Amino acid sequence: MNTREDRPWGWFEILFEEAGLKVKRIMVKPGKRLSLQSHEHRAENWVVVQGQALFTLGEEVVQLRKRQAVFIPEKTKHRMENSGKEELLFVEVQTGSYLGEDDITRFQDDFDRC
Repeated sequence: MNTREDRPWGWFEILFEEAGLKVKRIMVKPGKRLSLQSHEHRAENWVVVQGQALFTLGEEVVQLRKRQAVFIPEKTKHRMENSGKEELLFVEVQTGSYLGEDDITRFQDDFDRC
């Protein structure tokens, strides 16, 4: 499967997908960040594989390092930011009733995609 898609902040590739489950590998370039976003129909689990990050969940911001994981409930604002000098690599496991890329509500974005 391994469908890779480039984004202005880095890239992602789909490693596995079936009904109700999708697994991605995501790379964020140094100094870049994903949009502040939420999803109506899915929850996500993120595990940092390489690098360090600032992770936002709701109003809380925490530092994440290699092997640390976070859970993002449906409808919760979240963001990952590469706060280090090397590429940030993490695995995302999506679960829910709909896993399409269009299930994103953006609240803030460095690349004018809101």
